[in-house]
Amino acid sequence: MNQDRLQFWTLYFARFAEGFGFVTLITLLPYYINTLEPTNTTILGLTISAGLIVGLYTTGFTFAQTLAVVPIAWAGDRFDKRTVLLVVLGLGVGVYALFPLVDSSASFIAIRALQGLVITGTGLMTLSLVGQFASGDTRANYIGKANAASFAASIVGSLSAGTLYEAFGFGSIFTIIVSIVLIAWLGTVLYLEPDETRVYGFPFTDLALNRRILTLSSFRFQYAFSVTLVRTWIPIFAGVAAAEGGLAYGGLAVALTVVAEKFTNMCCQPFTGRLSDSYGRAMFVFAGGGAYGLIALLVPLSPAIGTALSLPSELVIAIPAVLTGVSLPTALPLGSLPLGTVPEQVTLFGEVSPAFLPLIVLSGLLGIADSFREPASMALFADEGTDDGGVASSFGIRELIWRPGSVIAPLLGGWLMYEVSMASVFYVGGAFALTGVGSFLVILVQFHGTAALTKW
Repeated sequence: MNQDRLQFWTLYFARFAEGFGFVTLITLLPYYINTLEPTNTTILGLTISAGLIVGLYTTGFTFAQTLAVVPIAWAGDRFDKRTVLLVVLGLGVGVYALFPLVDSSASFIAIRALQGLVITGTGLMTLSLVGQFASGDTRANYIGKANAASFAASIVGSLSAGTLYEAFGFGSIFTIIVSIVLIAWLGTVLYLEPDETRVYGFPFTDLALNRRILTLSSFRFQYAFSVTLVRTWIPIFAGVAAAEGGLAYGGLAVALTVVAEKFTNMCCQPFTGRLSDSYGRAMFVFAGGGAYGLIALLVPLSPAIGTALSLPSELVIAIPAVLTGVSLPTALPLGSLPLGTVPEQVTLFGEVSPAFLPLIVLSGLLGIADSFREPASMALFADEGTDDGGVASSFGIRELIWRPGSVIAPLLGGWLMYEVSMASVFYVGGAFALTGVGSFLVILVQFHGTAALTKW
């Protein structure tokens, strides 16, 4: 394996470590809520409700991320990105080692804030270095591979965290995370060469007024609302009670609606990134964003689609006759079945409905659509940062543009869900994506010409 490829694989593994730590904590949040049992608290005469404290479990994380973007991106451009990456990965080892020691909501919120610094720093530095190492005509391909590593971590973490907690508790999970982050740190020390690029001054100022970045921002600002609404509410739609507009599926079925999107996104990004390098990144941003919006509009129709196609309300696997009736060891999960024998058939995912398979397919299609958009968008930001000498700052600006949507959209979605309908969340989410690509196309053609769609 040559040195360049080894450096890319080192960055991919660091991206995996970042994604695994992030999604594992998301998965464990309900268990922390149950363990810490937050209650109303009075501080300096001000009463903070238990609900607000639970909200701070996430808001403390995202607020720290927002504060960290500019200084970490500036440090990456001004100093050695490898050194900055080593610092945040080293901090990550310590932060994840602290999670098993959490004994109060205050300590959990504080450590989650530190985790926000780690996630932001690792993401900015790995993507900046990937964008910097890759040549202009291969940048989206390599960024797509880095994103695929993160999606792989999300799939593994979301499927394994709950099971590991039930079996072994918090301690073993964080031992695994600490080990993964430590390996990423060691890999960076051993295989990643020092970054000799230096950018003096404050590149955010020039990049914030960059015409291409402003054009991309017209889309990205709106698209953040769309993705946050749709990604957040697909599992909500699948899991909440029918009285609240949901499908009332069990935990595994809900998890699969999330994993389907991540899996297709992971599989497609390296390929779609390579295509966008060849055929025009702006076109892939436009096509991927538009397709995402159209598919989002179909999500509330999944029950009607399932009914129209006469899909089953449960998925059953028939067991071969030679195995039925065989006694099972009690140590096996199936040993708890009546009589401790192999049944004639096994029902997968519990009670579902005809909407289940269409919802899984639509979720997978959302992942495919977004796989066209994401590596192309990242490569366009990296192009501008590389040309202007501030690749970390360009990714920092990209991150900041996303923040309003990621913060406001959950509040908007909650209001729509209770005051209008569950379906309205997806209609509004789809509309944000469509207005985003519409405004992007108009501004692109108006200020950069019709050829920009294929030349960018």
